[in-house]
Amino acid sequence: MELILRDDVDKVGRRGDIVKVKDGYARNFLLPRGLGMPVTAANKAMIAKERKAHEARLAKEKVEFEALATRIGGLRFVAPRKVGENEVLYGSVTGGDIADFLKAKGIEIDKRKVLVDAPIKHLGEHEVKIKLHPEVQASLKLLVTKEG
Repeated sequence: MELILRDDVDKVGRRGDIVKVKDGYARNFLLPRGLGMPVTAANKAMIAKERKAHEARLAKEKVEFEALATRIGGLRFVAPRKVGENEVLYGSVTGGDIADFLKAKGIEIDKRKVLVDAPIKHLGEHEVKIKLHPEVQASLKLLVTKEG
C-alpha cells in the first residue's frame, strides 16, 4: 500500500515522503496513529504546502537544538552503581536514568531519544548519543563508578 507520511517514522521515511508499506502495517499502525494518509492528488497538494512550513520550522529548531547539544556536550554524568564480581554492575544504566539526570539539569529529554545500543553494565567511561532533532545529535559523557 502506498502512503504519504505525515511525520517522520524510523526505518520507513521522513515527513512528506511517499512510501510503499505492507497493508497490515499501514492499517494497524500508520493510519490509526495519523502517521500516514492515502496517496491522492488533494493529499499531495496539502502535504506540499505543509512541507514548506515544516522545513522552515525545522531550520529554526535546528539552531536551538545545536545550542542545546553543545550544552549537553559540556555535561558529565557520574552514575554510582552497585558492583558484583568481575566489576560487573547489578542492573544497568538505562536511557531513563540519563533522561532523569538531564531533567535535574533543566533539560527535558524523552528517554526514547537517548540512544543506548546495549545496556551499560560495565564500570568506566561511556559516550551516550541523544537524538534531539533529525539532523542534530548530542553526545553525553557517562562515568559509571562503584557505589560506596
